[in-house]
Amino acid sequence: GRYSMLPRYVHRLGRDWITHWNGSQILALNSPVSNCVRWAGLYPWASFPLPVPVNFSTNWRLPPFFGPWRFQNSNWQLDNFTQSSCFHLPNPSMKSEGEEPLAKKRRLSGQRDTSTPEKERNFSNQKEALCLSVAQNEEKHSSKKGTIKRHWEYFCQHSRTMKIFENKEIDQSSTESEAKFDFTVMSYNILSQNLLEDNSHLYKHCRQRLLIWTYRFPNILQEIKQLDADVLCLQEVQEDHYRTEVKSSLESLGYHCEYKMRTGRKPDGCAICFKTSKFSLISSNPVEFFRRDIPLLDRDNVGLVLLLQPRFHCKTNAAICIANTHLLYNPRRGDIKLTQLAMLLAEIASVAPQKDGTLCPIIICGDFNSVPGSPLYTFIKEGKLNYEGLAIGKVSGQEQFPRGQRVLSIPIWPKKLGISQNCVYETKQQQKEENAGEKLEAAKLDETQETVIASEKLSSELQHHFKLSSVYSHYFPETGTPEVTTCHSRSAVTVDYIFYSAANDDTAAQSGAEDSFHGGLKLLGRLTLLTEKDLWTVNGLPNENNSSDHLPLLAEFRLIER
Repeated sequence: GRYSMLPRYVHRLGRDWITHWNGSQILALNSPVSNCVRWAGLYPWASFPLPVPVNFSTNWRLPPFFGPWRFQNSNWQLDNFTQSSCFHLPNPSMKSEGEEPLAKKRRLSGQRDTSTPEKERNFSNQKEALCLSVAQNEEKHSSKKGTIKRHWEYFCQHSRTMKIFENKEIDQSSTESEAKFDFTVMSYNILSQNLLEDNSHLYKHCRQRLLIWTYRFPNILQEIKQLDADVLCLQEVQEDHYRTEVKSSLESLGYHCEYKMRTGRKPDGCAICFKTSKFSLISSNPVEFFRRDIPLLDRDNVGLVLLLQPRFHCKTNAAICIANTHLLYNPRRGDIKLTQLAMLLAEIASVAPQKDGTLCPIIICGDFNSVPGSPLYTFIKEGKLNYEGLAIGKVSGQEQFPRGQRVLSIPIWPKKLGISQNCVYETKQQQKEENAGEKLEAAKLDETQETVIASEKLSSELQHHFKLSSVYSHYFPETGTPEVTTCHSRSAVTVDYIFYSAANDDTAAQSGAEDSFHGGLKLLGRLTLLTEKDLWTVNGLPNENNSSDHLPLLAEFRLIER
């Protein structure tokens, strides 16, 4: 109503404009049509409704004296004025609350599209290259277009600083470092192509060409090369890709690869790859979470546990236990998630004991599909969880208001699984000893009722005997902003972790590391994570340079001998 003449003026102009259907001069409608247009040329004050029908598909050729245009609440932009000018309609950039659309940010900051007529003619047969633009944020990006810098955070002076800038051929067995063994571990969900295509609704913000495996794999491999970890724990490794190119590519980089495919018809799995120059393999132990005879365990997730021997001269020949898993996603099946976790911990408990009875240092990596502070996360870090009355939908913390009020049963899994509430395998001998101990205690205590009550309370508590710390703190200390390990159209949260058994003198770890461990691990440094806001400056994940919907986690450890 403020400018009543303007709509009529625009209608009159529209009658004089010629409709063009030429493929190289299209108005691509890949984004929702904005209901408001601002004329940024001679009439910056003009704001009026755009008279476009809902099913509008005609392509208007704009006379060169109109423009440039600015579209409010949209990612539209008009190219520099060439004869083949067209509207560039990038897919909507998902963003955190209160964040402006990226294309709008770029226009307001005075950045211009630097494309030339010659470049446009070269790509005239590639509509997508013409009609999509890449947003940049110069302050937060490195020199490579569309990337965000992640830096190393150190907890020890003599850390990866030396490893990055000095010759990588330094002999670790030299007299100065004879008692020290430093190594890096990466956890990375590389996004199975099958899962990407089955869940395309999560990647509506991405250009289609960026989602093709032939584009994605070189990026992922380049990322692995650059980060140069000594141990890789990879999730969502598709079996056919692993067989045809992933395994051979990593072997050419000096890795030995162990792989466990998911059961059933699921075509992906977990891989642990280690540099043969740093480790030798003692044992490889796959874990299948599917059990045909147990209805609770009807999912096809898996885990993999390796026992590695460091290649260096030390007094005690300490081994290192590396575990990798990808737990069930379903936010409403916390009972399955906890049972899968207990099965993984039981396998670790059977692999980690050394000849002298102590446990070797342990690192557990993976996509746990649980958020920081959730009951499942707390159980991993604190070693105990009383789940009496706990709603199944609250176990992973993925949903703020989970549907359904069903609580975890006591016990969660049946006895025939063969895993105790302490997350260790129950052998017949152990069962006999436990039964004998219970009978002896019952004979000594003539208080039958109290014993029954105590045993019922005990049965609702899960325990494990690994004192584990998380490499990441999950929040940026300066702002309290959450760290993010995965980011797509539906969510941006932390679900990936690296847990480790900390040495007693590890200042970066939680207090109270157990003495039963054979020395332990000291966290020397970690590759920092990003915020949701950071990630949406490059259009979330996957993007042009990061080809998974997860970020790689990377930490450097020092093996401390007891």
